[in-house]
Amino acid sequence: MNILLVEDDLELSQALAELLGGAGHTVVQAADGAQALAALTEAAVDLVISDVRLPDTDGATVLRTATKLAPPPDFIMMTAFGEASEAVAALKQGASDYLVKPFDGDELLHHVRRIASAREMRRELVEAKRLLTRGVKSRLVGTSAQMQKVAARIEALAPSDASVLIVGESGTGKELVAREIHARSPRAERPFVAVNCAAFPDTLIEAELFGYERGAFTGAERSREGRFRAADGGTLFLDEIGELSPYAQAKLLRVLQEGQVEPLGSDTPVRVDVRLVCATHRNLRQRVADGTFREDLFYRIDVLDVSLPALRERGDDRELLIQFFLSEQAQKSGDDPGRVPRISGDAYAALSAYSFPGNVRELAHAIEHAAVLSGGEEITLDHLPASVADAWCEGPRSPLERRARPSDGGPIQPLSTALREFEKNHLQEALAAMGGKKVKTAAALGISRKSLWEKLRMYEAEATP
Repeated sequence: MNILLVEDDLELSQALAELLGGAGHTVVQAADGAQALAALTEAAVDLVISDVRLPDTDGATVLRTATKLAPPPDFIMMTAFGEASEAVAALKQGASDYLVKPFDGDELLHHVRRIASAREMRRELVEAKRLLTRGVKSRLVGTSAQMQKVAARIEALAPSDASVLIVGESGTGKELVAREIHARSPRAERPFVAVNCAAFPDTLIEAELFGYERGAFTGAERSREGRFRAADGGTLFLDEIGELSPYAQAKLLRVLQEGQVEPLGSDTPVRVDVRLVCATHRNLRQRVADGTFREDLFYRIDVLDVSLPALRERGDDRELLIQFFLSEQAQKSGDDPGRVPRISGDAYAALSAYSFPGNVRELAHAIEHAAVLSGGEEITLDHLPASVADAWCEGPRSPLERRARPSDGGPIQPLSTALREFEKNHLQEALAAMGGKKVKTAAALGISRKSLWEKLRMYEAEATP
């Protein structure tokens, strides 16, 4: 990355420049605010690392200028111990992170690597969306082992004309997989027609699937071809097929056996050529055993199968999906999809810890909810849906809010004591939210693993009599 380092301590500035240069970054040094502002206008900068105190101005002024650039660079504010208010103000104004002096080189490089990774992810998401509009790249978002298996499965079965059954919990993306199968099949240029079987009562599903002639029933003022005929030559996707009644199952089985439909009110069968892709969140084998789903129909639709993992089983895909949905929201609002809103530490921890029983669909709705309420600014805990925020904490939603107010009538703690207490409790809560996994906790907190372990050992030692 191209890094602008703003530090008036020349010895420290040179040491940091050598450290960053050794990690493969290009570093431009500035000793004061005037040099920094000039450097921002002269060349493209990916990251600014600035001290909060400068001889002729302050880091906040440099930050405000940087955030107005298009695209804006990321920003790390360096503060001295006890300058917590300046750090918090910087984060509210758009800084990516802050470092408290003195810090070790590993901690700085960890922050820089995380920012570089996030910038690369944003670039890949923008490129992915560009390619998606051309139909070049997969529309599935995820790099976990589970999603790689799904992608490989789709690649293997897409060229076939055999029926496919997609199984997965609600919200895992079954229709998206069906569309991906169609897009990669020889039928890609023909229609893709989707029907939610749970959305139609038994009295209407037959007309919806097979069509009807004018006058076939009360209210049928014109003929309708039905979804099978609309999908002729292409793919028909029957979502929630497990919700079909025994009567509708029998009708569907006959069509699949004969390859033709007979519209309501007509005695003339119409031949159709469709590839059938079905989906369900039910255990159809159990339903067959229970006698609520026809065994012969089950084997007709389950020639090939795809099993989708729940979001909780997809490892690090959640972070990628969060960034993807944020980029989508930026594009919907007319903003640059590469410039997505920041997420506060508490909000990100809440999104990471929540179980999302509604899977990817619920996560997408949560991000849309938060993006709308934040108005394009930093997303905080208060912008998240209540179900997500309330699961993360009780009472005042932010740990900082819970500890920022002195107790009624009680003595006010010294700032250094309050900061240490906040840090200790915040580390413990973050560790609990990440299931005790220190590597993930350090990543979520934006600090190195070494720093996390040292802090935990320090607080454990303090607690020991």
